[in-house]
Amino acid sequence: MLSDKELDHIAKLARVNVAPEKRETLKKDLSAILDYMEKLNKVDTSSVEPLYQTTGLVNATRSDEPRQEFPMTEKLEELLIGQAPARKERFVKVKSILKK
Repeated sequence: MLSDKELDHIAKLARVNVAPEKRETLKKDLSAILDYMEKLNKVDTSSVEPLYQTTGLVNATRSDEPRQEFPMTEKLEELLIGQAPARKERFVKVKSILKK
């Protein structure tokens, strides 16, 4: 079973606070998980080839080209941009997320 010191270290790494009433349950559960991982580490996998891909798909992305499904007209632009709470000319205006 995990010690209090080990639990404190794991909690610190995970940046979580563990309530005192949950400590024993958490120690028991984490110990069970680690024990199971230890069992898995003992399994002989030397004859098993690594599995890198399961679907067989190769480069399943589409080309980055405009599809012209909705040609941008002034009316469509006004409908789209007009819904924004704040705008400047033909752009949506948003608050800065970077500190100055």
